Amino acid sequence: MSQKIKDQRFRSRIYLLPNIFTTAALFAGFYAIVASTQGRFIVAAIAIFVAMVLDNLDGSVARMTNSQSDFGAELDSLADMVSFGLAPALVMYEWALSSMRDYGWYWAKLGWLAAFVYVAGAAIRLARFNTQRTVTDKRFFQGLASPPAAGVMVGLVWLGVDLGLPGKQMVFFAFAITLLCGLLMVSRFPYYSFKEFGRQYRVHYTTMIFVVIGLVCIIFDPAKVLCALFVTYLFSGPFTWAIRRIRKFRRRHEHVSSEESK
Repeated sequence: MSQKIKDQRFRSRIYLLPNIFTTAALFAGFYAIVASTQGRFIVAAIAIFVAMVLDNLDGSVARMTNSQSDFGAELDSLADMVSFGLAPALVMYEWALSSMRDYGWYWAKLGWLAAFVYVAGAAIRLARFNTQRTVTDKRFFQGLASPPAAGVMVGLVWLGVDLGLPGKQMVFFAFAITLLCGLLMVSRFPYYSFKEFGRQYRVHYTTMIFVVIGLVCIIFDPAKVLCALFVTYLFSGPFTWAIRRIRKFRRRHEHVSSEESK
């Protein structure tokens, strides 16, 4: 067997590595849907959080092994659509939104329409991301990314089950959160991507201390901590946008004042 054929086989195996993680994330999202139909909402939420970890791993593995490919990118988008688009919407619908039918047929339609708004928002967000891969400023996402949006959705479900709150009692709050996540995904609010942070192999030791503390808090009470983290990130986009607008207004006001003083 020639060396060229050996290299090609080795390369195909390397390319398989990130796609295995992507397929595993796809399976986690599918399993979350199945678990939600059986009323196992905590299991469904955990499955989607596992999908988030696997989604981050496939990109890291692809970069470390230099095995990025167009096929992998397309498969990753399709997996994200299932794990962070369809799955969270269906989990939320099974847990709370389906209870809106108790208020009449009109509210029942609003329940599944809210879930569809989230799914459509995730699809549009992923399509826009795929067409803007060459954006220069990679520090920020334009609009809420689908994984953190899914984190907010299933984090709320997990927290509700953990606190013993049935979905029927949280139905209108769940309705508002579902619509909010769907709309923020197609918004233009800037969200920090953490990509630059992930590529900094050398960090200050205090950073590691905070990371360890965060992991301990998540292990101690995952439902409350994860929900709080993702909800905070949810509102960080509008907050960052407001800060930028205020700074821009101040600079413009200072420029006008300096021109008038002349």
